[in-house]
Amino acid sequence: MIFGSPLLARLVSLFKKMPGVGEKSAQRLALWVLRADRAVVEDLARTLVDIKDKVGFCAVCANVAEGERCVICMDTRRSDESICVVEQPQDIYVLERTAAFHGRYHVLHGALSPLDGVGPEDLRLSGLPARVRDARAREVIVATNPTLEGDATALYIGQLLQGLGVRVTRLARGLPVGGSIELLDEATLGRAFEGRSEV
Repeated sequence: MIFGSPLLARLVSLFKKMPGVGEKSAQRLALWVLRADRAVVEDLARTLVDIKDKVGFCAVCANVAEGERCVICMDTRRSDESICVVEQPQDIYVLERTAAFHGRYHVLHGALSPLDGVGPEDLRLSGLPARVRDARAREVIVATNPTLEGDATALYIGQLLQGLGVRVTRLARGLPVGGSIELLDEATLGRAFEGRSEV
């Protein structure tokens, strides 16, 4: 039992259920809660409950939303001509930081993985063709991860949208900015050669 306290042990076990939190990190978080001001802990507890009560997923794109639609779907300045398909809501946050994309998003909440039992019916894929048609989108950008699962998902999306008259593209992959060729793996270098462009 950690520090001789069943309550702290319980808190540690709850923190360990969070993704990316191991035993030591969970212990540090539990001790932080113990040392923090009561007002901070109460605010944290209220916020956690509020999130469960008030935050869900957008009815249009499946991004995180406080209401029926997310802030991106409600933004009238964004273009309906392009839809970027991502695996998880946190991918939107990363892409938005680049300020390079001004269209709409579609969140799958995962990627195809037959070995793990994740098929098309387990993802937010079935509504994508209708959404593309209704929005009269001209391009669907597939921004899935550069993994076997991400590649399989991208291929499936390409086939799913065939015949809709929409251009389906994939984010370029290859050499990182500021990277050194000698430190890159063969797969990354191979993709860089395949995705080369005019100078």
